Amino acid sequence: GTGEFEAGISKDGQTREHALLAFTLGVKQLIVAINKMDTTKWSEARYQEIIKETSNFIKKVGYNPKAVAFVPISGFNGDNMLEPSTNCPWYKGWEKETKAGKSTGKTLLEAIDAIEAPKRPTDKPLRLPLQDVYKIGGIGTVPVGRVETGIIKPGMVVTFAPANVTTEVKSVEMHHEQLTEGVPGDNVGFNVKNVSVKEIRRGNVAGDSKNDPP
Repeated sequence: GTGEFEAGISKDGQTREHALLAFTLGVKQLIVAINKMDTTKWSEARYQEIIKETSNFIKKVGYNPKAVAFVPISGFNGDNMLEPSTNCPWYKGWEKETKAGKSTGKTLLEAIDAIEAPKRPTDKPLRLPLQDVYKIGGIGTVPVGRVETGIIKPGMVVTFAPANVTTEVKSVEMHHEQLTEGVPGDNVGFNVKNVSVKEIRRGNVAGDSKNDPP
């Protein structure tokens, strides 16, 4: 029958779906680890075949294969995970080229370390689109959403658009932990004063009343 790789990149395959989802969700940087190389006795031909196919299909999804590190590994045996493996003398290492420049390495860990940290636009005005608004007994109204730009913190006065509701943030939390501030990328819930769940709704955007509100 077909191999796991072929199944993964077939029309309804999971590898294809994961690449498409990653691209659609805005994941800009990709690492392709070719696992279970021990089961092919570290065949260079099989590795090259998989790289060629994968390059073609991630290109169709929208990625530039030149900016992607390809690493042959055996997760089970630990080859090329943290230390370079002696089982594939033909493998000279991965290299990728992005706007930030060229980088090279041998292992999966090095490929992970070479991922460029995304810029978090904390200096821009707050924009926090609401995913939901909850009414929580004993606490009150708690809008929930992801901080896109700026910072949200307790004590801040926020305005919701287009509802045109302005109120003070009492507390900010993420995963049931109180935060001193929420920054871009954080999925937060924040408790607001004197606002009913009827006044604001999913799709509204919260901003800082004093700094270019929406």
